[in-house]
Amino acid sequence: MSTAQHDKKLGKEQLERIIEMCVAIENHAADPFTLEVDEIIKIVKQYYPHWEHPDELKLDAEALHHLANVIKMQSEWVKQRSTSLYTDPFLLEEKIRQTSPDQMVEVFLGAWSPLLELEQLSLHNIAQGLLYWEALAPLGNRWKDIAVNEVTMGSVSRNEMIAQQVLSDREFSEELECYWQELKVKAQAQGGDGKLAYWDFIGADTYEETARRAFLTSFLVTYGYATLEIDRLEETVAIIPYSKPRIQVFTEQATSVPIAISYEEWHEWRSRKK
Repeated sequence: MSTAQHDKKLGKEQLERIIEMCVAIENHAADPFTLEVDEIIKIVKQYYPHWEHPDELKLDAEALHHLANVIKMQSEWVKQRSTSLYTDPFLLEEKIRQTSPDQMVEVFLGAWSPLLELEQLSLHNIAQGLLYWEALAPLGNRWKDIAVNEVTMGSVSRNEMIAQQVLSDREFSEELECYWQELKVKAQAQGGDGKLAYWDFIGADTYEETARRAFLTSFLVTYGYATLEIDRLEETVAIIPYSKPRIQVFTEQATSVPIAISYEEWHEWRSRKK
């Protein structure tokens, strides 16, 4: 093998090792500063005159490309450390070891900013308090009797309360039982998995009816006829009916779950349904 061929072979091996080392640094498998950039540039310059074929020039260009990436990583590392006032831990430890106790105390006192607050009742505060109390009106003038209109007691019949929609024409337990049956049928028909979206169950054509259904639903959950499933991430609420009422709710500590039934939410639900 001639000297030129030997130099070419040795140069290719050098470039391949350079590329391999640069790739390892780019993949964060090695410290960027383990690569001596000046020595690598000397090697590239040394073998560059021997390259004649395109594949040799391509290998040389690839080595320079990866070398530029490593130099960029070194530059970013230095920039990050300089902007964050980074100090090498070993240098800092050595500096502390060489500092005397008196010097450490001086440094500590120079950087220490204690927060102090003094509270006391001064003569000025006492005078201000006396002026305030002297300016107040007498208790007899401040606490005047509130005029209240006298109203005679009366009675109201059940029919009148039903007419005012305070009571239903059915017993509450009977109405709750019918409402529970309705929930089970709808959950089976629409939910498929045994549960139903909360608004799809309580929603009605009018806001007043929606509020009434929400009121009854709260009793279904309280009395163990159903339960709520709340997804905090998806912000959804589903209601799941039980096949039989569960009496454990009366023996265990319950958790209150407030659900707002505002007119705006009802209107938005109606718009989606349409």
